[in-house]
Amino acid sequence: MRIVIAEDNVLLREGLVLLLTSDGHEVAAVAGSGPEVLPALLEHRPDAAVLDVRLPPGFRDEGLRAAIEARKRIPGLPVLVLSQYVEETYAAELLSGGAEGVGYLLKDRVGRVDEFLDALARVAAGGTALDPEVVSQLMTARSDPLRALTPREREVLGLMAQGLDNATIATTLVITERSVSKHIGAVFAKLGLPPTDGGHRRVLAVLAYLNS
Repeated sequence: MRIVIAEDNVLLREGLVLLLTSDGHEVAAVAGSGPEVLPALLEHRPDAAVLDVRLPPGFRDEGLRAAIEARKRIPGLPVLVLSQYVEETYAAELLSGGAEGVGYLLKDRVGRVDEFLDALARVAAGGTALDPEVVSQLMTARSDPLRALTPREREVLGLMAQGLDNATIATTLVITERSVSKHIGAVFAKLGLPPTDGGHRRVLAVLAYLNS
């Protein structure tokens, strides 16, 4: 997989390069500031981009802006955004263009190598990878409609929103896949969401609801 990295922290940037190349990926380009990101993405058109939300010169939302603009110019470009803290507004803005091929992780998650690489692989394949803390805040923001859900249904919804499939949800919650399917059906019915046949459309529907 060819990847473009945008990160101003030299140690983290070099750590990402080493981690990804050691895993067999090619780092096509690295950027250390906001103005460098979009040109690098347009030139190299990578299989995925790993971008810090806040980059020089302003340290506000330069990476996020570049990610959103890049996805407009390169439809479907998989983007995994990294953030030091949960910034609900940024997560919502990134997802507003569609959740397919989008990830939003806290930087602490990078240290959990297997989780980070799994998230990157899901995003590159067109899936969704949201940090559990981000999902938690998005769900809290919509707490009133979610009151109809049982505690187990809320757990299932949260894992769905992270981009996990039924088998992984079943393993995580130590229940059967059949039980997961029943809980998902109940979640969609209670939230008034149209039925889906699984896959990314299910995740998109859940995120659209949480982010509406």
